This record gives sequence, C-alpha cells and structure tokens, in this order.
Amino acid sequence: MERVVDGDTVVLDLPGGAEKVRLIGIDTPETVKPNTPVQCYGPEASAHTKHLLPRGTQVLVKRDAEARDHFGRLLLYIWRKSDDRFVNLDLATGGFARPLAIPPNTAHDAQFEAAVDQARSAGRGLWGRCGGR
Repeated sequence: MERVVDGDTVVLDLPGGAEKVRLIGIDTPETVKPNTPVQCYGPEASAHTKHLLPRGTQVLVKRDAEARDHFGRLLLYIWRKSDDRFVNLDLATGGFARPLAIPPNTAHDAQFEAAVDQARSAGRGLWGRCGGR
C-alpha cells in the first residue's frame, strides 16, 4: 500500500510500479475531485480508509470482470492481509460509502447493498450525519 487518495481510491505498489486503484462496488463522498466541493462525510470516509490502509499495509486484491475503468484506474476488491478485512465491505458497513453497481463488475453487490441497508437503518456514518444523501 502506497497511499490513500480518498475514501474509495488508493495507490498500490505493484510489481510494475505504482497504480491508482478504484475500489469496486462502493462510492464514498468526494474530497479531491476537481471542480467538486468536499461532500458531506467525505473527510471521514478518507480518514477511515487511511486508518484501514496505512502506508506499507500488505493487501490481497481481486479483480472482477473488467480490469480498468474509463479513467485507466485498476478496479479491485481489497482485503487487508493481516486480518483478512474486506476493505470495500468495511466502508459500506461503517456508513462511509453508498453502493455503486457498475456491471459487469458486480460479484459482491449483494453484500454491499445489505451492508449499506444496515448502516442506513442504524443511522451510521453519512446516513446519520448527511440526511441520507
């Protein structure tokens, strides 16, 4: 793990060099998108991802049907190697992300939907702070 860009985007050290990676299946509020204001709960989502994946964290990754998005970022599911924590799912469970299904990359969408429904019902994270937006 090299660094966190924002809640749903990281840079990984891979054998071919550093690569920007978009976490599949979730969407966190924006913090660094050009011409876009910082969104409600965006700083908290970014901070949580930084907490989960500090520099040097060893991760396991898995891709889905498509390797890259239209911006050229790798599309991956990420697990923290030390404890097998599924980072994409953790962000959904904690109320840091909304589900974002973009076919054909939908292998874990049911998990993300269920986690977000529970977070929303419990008022966790952005669901309690941002009026459900």
